[in-house]
Amino acid sequence: MLKVGEYVIYQEQVCQIKEQKINEFTHLESFILVPMTDSSLKVNVPIDNPNIKNLMTKQEIEDLLAKIKTIPLIEVDDKLLESEYKKLFHSGNREDLVKIIKTTYRRNQARINNNKKTSEKDTHYFTLAENLLYSEIAAVLKISLEEAKEYVLQNVHN
Repeated sequence: MLKVGEYVIYQEQVCQIKEQKINEFTHLESFILVPMTDSSLKVNVPIDNPNIKNLMTKQEIEDLLAKIKTIPLIEVDDKLLESEYKKLFHSGNREDLVKIIKTTYRRNQARINNNKKTSEKDTHYFTLAENLLYSEIAAVLKISLEEAKEYVLQNVHN
């Protein structure tokens, strides 16, 4: 059972459980969740909400990092790319986040190398996927978002 102080994923955001109480309107037991990225926001969610998901374990993070290099890029027609990004982002699968990060990064780098502007769509999904993945890693390892990004970069190159 989840407890006050723990971190969870809710609505594609890493949130801390700040409080557990009875909702005055529904009379159901609920959590007050606060997203890591916006501490001014408080979300009241029933404790049995199926959209509340546990974070990865440290071992699951290490396993993911060990296979990042083998996770394939997204291979779809450009017209279908945004719907594929959306589908993968909302899947709840961390490997799908890595696919988005790798694909959008490579596509934008290719554009930069050809003296073109980066794609807003690729940049948007890169940022979404990166923030969710690094927020989760930061919460699990109890480090900052920047340290989580460094941790990933260091452990992928090894």
